[in-house]
Amino acid sequence: MAHLDYTISGPADGPPLVLGSSLGTTRVMWDPQVAALAQRHRVVVFDHRGHGGSDVPAGPYAIDDLGRDVLEMLDRLGIARFSYAGLSLGGMVGMCLAATAPDRIERLALLCTSAHLGPAEAWHERARLVRENGLTRVADTVIARWFAPSFVAAAPDVVARYRAMLLSAPPEGYAACCEAIASMDLRDALAAVTAPTLVIAGELDEVTTVSHATDIVERVSGARLSVVPAAAHLANVEQPTAVTQLLIEHFGGD
Repeated sequence: MAHLDYTISGPADGPPLVLGSSLGTTRVMWDPQVAALAQRHRVVVFDHRGHGGSDVPAGPYAIDDLGRDVLEMLDRLGIARFSYAGLSLGGMVGMCLAATAPDRIERLALLCTSAHLGPAEAWHERARLVRENGLTRVADTVIARWFAPSFVAAAPDVVARYRAMLLSAPPEGYAACCEAIASMDLRDALAAVTAPTLVIAGELDEVTTVSHATDIVERVSGARLSVVPAAAHLANVEQPTAVTQLLIEHFGGD
């Protein structure tokens, strides 16, 4: 197990809501949503292993490893049952938790994510590049996937902050999480998910495209799909108002 760094917001007696972030980001990624969600929920936002203030074990990692980290963190916090929202890597962890520990998940939101994101060779190559050269080698490519060109032009300050966030990631942690994605295939496991599930896709996301979201919806009983217009991979950052409203509605906000 890896010790995860986290922050908690909202009422102590509020229904727990856990937020998992994208590969290469920290829990700061959820800042556009936390204040609104914390009006009702006890919001726990964490850094994946290998990211932010969390432990950086030597890789490779598996998605199951990242999921066990979350459960261990919540056990220490005395949280037995919780709702979960995760974007990209965070969504992959959410699917893993909902499939392997369905009794613990109240409601689930999966944003800009995939149950199987190949090809594995590309992820292994990215891990190799990062270990050998650091995050600067992949930064331009990652930023181009995170944000639509129109957003890059309109909000260069935000894009600069996220580039700095990416470059601050520990190379070993980032690379080992790439290897977790390379080995991940949750497609068959999704039949075990029982939590009411909302799947959110960015209209302009070229990484986890709308087709990835549709595949999840078809595999999770009763799941719903919402496509956010004018949003690429970090949809919650590009279109914070729309994504926040979807999450409030799904998790039963006032």
